Amino acid sequence: MNRILIAEDERRIASFVEKGLRGHGFVTTVVEDGEAAYEYARSGRFDLMVLDIGLPLADGFTVLRRLREDRVSLPVIILTARDSVADKVAGLEGGADDYVPKPFAFEELLARVRLRLRGAPAPEATVLRVGELALDLRSRRAHVAGRVVELSTREFTLAEVFCRHPDQVLTREQLLSQVWGFDFDPGSNVVDVYVRYLRRKLGADLIETVRGAGYRLRGG
Repeated sequence: MNRILIAEDERRIASFVEKGLRGHGFVTTVVEDGEAAYEYARSGRFDLMVLDIGLPLADGFTVLRRLREDRVSLPVIILTARDSVADKVAGLEGGADDYVPKPFAFEELLARVRLRLRGAPAPEATVLRVGELALDLRSRRAHVAGRVVELSTREFTLAEVFCRHPDQVLTREQLLSQVWGFDFDPGSNVVDVYVRYLRRKLGADLIETVRGAGYRLRGG
C-alpha cells in the first residue's frame, strides 16, 4: 500500500486531498510547514509527496532543493496556486516530477499520482466487489448479479466511494467532499438525489439510510 506525504498549510485543501487519496487506497500523512515536510520526506517512509509551494518556515522550492541536494529521489508533485510559466519551470528544473496548479480537479491529481507511482504495487484492485455488486474501474461499468448497469460518471464515482467503504456509515459531507470536490455546498441535497439514482439502478436495499448520520452500503 503506497504512502503519500501531503505538505499543505491550507487545511481545507489538505483535508480534501487526504480524504480523496485515502478513498482510493492510499495511506496519507499531512504536514503544514516546510521544515516538517523536509524531515518527513527524507525519512524513507513515503512513496510520493504532494508539495505546496507557499508553506511557512520553508517554502516548497526550498524543501525540494534540499531534498535533491541530499539525493532523496522521492517523487514530488507540486500543487500550488502559483501557475506562472516561471514558477512551473522553477519547480520542474528544481527536481519536481509534476506540477498541478490550483484550482484543480481531484481526478487529475489522482491520475498524476498513479502515473508517478507506476511500477510500484497497485494501490487498488481493478474490480471492486461488494455482495452482488461489482464495479469495473477500467471500463467504468457496474454489474449487479451478472447484469450490466449503465451509470453516469458521477453515479459511478459515488458507487465507487461506497464500495471502498462497505458497511461503513458515510456522512453527506464526506460524500460531497470525495465526489463533488472541496468547493461543495454543505447545504446541498445532491447526495440524497444521487443515492436515489443508485438505488433505482442497483437495488433499493443496497444503500441503507442511517438516520441522523448518513448512508451505508450493505456488505452483503
